Amino acid sequence: MVLSTLADGLTRSVEAVGDTLTAPFQPASLRLGVTGLSRAGKTVFITSLVANLLDRGRMPGLQGAANGAIQAAYLQPQPDDTVPRFDYEAHLGALTSAAPKWPDSTSSISQLRVSLKVQPRGLLGGLSGPKTVHLDIVDYPGEWLLDLALLDKSYSQWSAEVLERIENRASAEAFLQTVLNADVTAKIQEPAAQALARAFTQYLHQARKDGFYDCTPGRFILPGDLAGSPALTFAPLPKTDAPRRSLYREMERRFEAYKSRVVKPFFRDHFAKIDRQVVLVDALGAIHKGPQAVEDMRTALADILGAFRPGKNAFLSQIFLGKRVEKILFAATKADHLHHTQHPQLTGIMQALIREARDRAQFAGATTQAMSMAALRATVEQTLDHDGRSLNCVRGTLLNTGKEAAFYPGDLPEDPNHLLGPARDGAAAWLDQDYQVMSFAPSVLNLQPGNGPPHIRLDRAAEFLIGDRLT
Repeated sequence: MVLSTLADGLTRSVEAVGDTLTAPFQPASLRLGVTGLSRAGKTVFITSLVANLLDRGRMPGLQGAANGAIQAAYLQPQPDDTVPRFDYEAHLGALTSAAPKWPDSTSSISQLRVSLKVQPRGLLGGLSGPKTVHLDIVDYPGEWLLDLALLDKSYSQWSAEVLERIENRASAEAFLQTVLNADVTAKIQEPAAQALARAFTQYLHQARKDGFYDCTPGRFILPGDLAGSPALTFAPLPKTDAPRRSLYREMERRFEAYKSRVVKPFFRDHFAKIDRQVVLVDALGAIHKGPQAVEDMRTALADILGAFRPGKNAFLSQIFLGKRVEKILFAATKADHLHHTQHPQLTGIMQALIREARDRAQFAGATTQAMSMAALRATVEQTLDHDGRSLNCVRGTLLNTGKEAAFYPGDLPEDPNHLLGPARDGAAAWLDQDYQVMSFAPSVLNLQPGNGPPHIRLDRAAEFLIGDRLT
């Protein structure tokens, strides 16, 4: 293990030196990581961002587009031959067809390269001529990022935390009963291990549907080619003084194998190379589900921020050698589900969630920002009179019925603590408000030449993430 860690550090050092020596002779490259908590809209975000970089008529908030510095944008083959390509064309086709639909979610890592021909501004820029900036967009599941917290935990510590957290959840009853029926000190029998792992996996899938974000290990939900492997055949168990070759000891061994064979390679090969990061959050969905979901989201954001600070973990200190993320954007998605008068409140809630996460994770180093946005606008705004009161609504096509309807979701509080306070205190429901949320289908688009899909603040998000490289 020590030799492996030293080898990783040496490799990173050599790569850093190589990058420094070759940088002046190569086009600038910026690696943007895109991840999100459950149902946050990663695929739509990437598709709309790329479409709006190729056709920049709706990007006035991106200074490089507004002042004409970006002269051209085009897709190029991605630099990593072993990483699947993000299927941009298929996703854009789903959104812009005569009968538009939301594209399928991605369940593993993928990548896309957008190259921008940029004319730097100012006297020196005029003398130097255009430059090429490669934007490499890396899409990966948020569950994989949350796995980072496992690296600092032993099996017994992780088990205790999980079992305590889920003991009162109805969705965990079947798994907890399976744990009670298991003889964890007996000699390992594969059917018993598989039954526990299967029950735990079923719980994680249900917890994700219920709006919880603490659904780690992430590969249990998105296993890929690891399905059925011993590295995914374990579950949390109460700590006990079990002998060697017992069920408990085998579960412990497999947990450590998951960390070393699954989690570490992802962070070493992909995550540690990211320059900028956007984390998408369905904050409205969590608010709709209630205080417990909001509190769970708050702790998940703290874990995510912790992923960008190596801290005391020796492995992370090695993979971040000479490299760290420069900017992180936390974006509350689906802002088009609210009237624009509610957007400041949604942004305020995201800012409060990040502030608490920063304190909890003792995070420092990167520049962070929070905003509310919609990568693809699916609604229009409308004000309706109801019982003598004017309601600021949004109108769109309902996803489940296909019918058009106007919707009023309720007013978000001006003070974010009116939500975060009950969430921290473990309230079962909101006392003074019932926050509603609807699922809208994408609207039919009639795009004019030079315009990408309609959005809310996608241009400002792009300016924060990449604007400084386009000057």
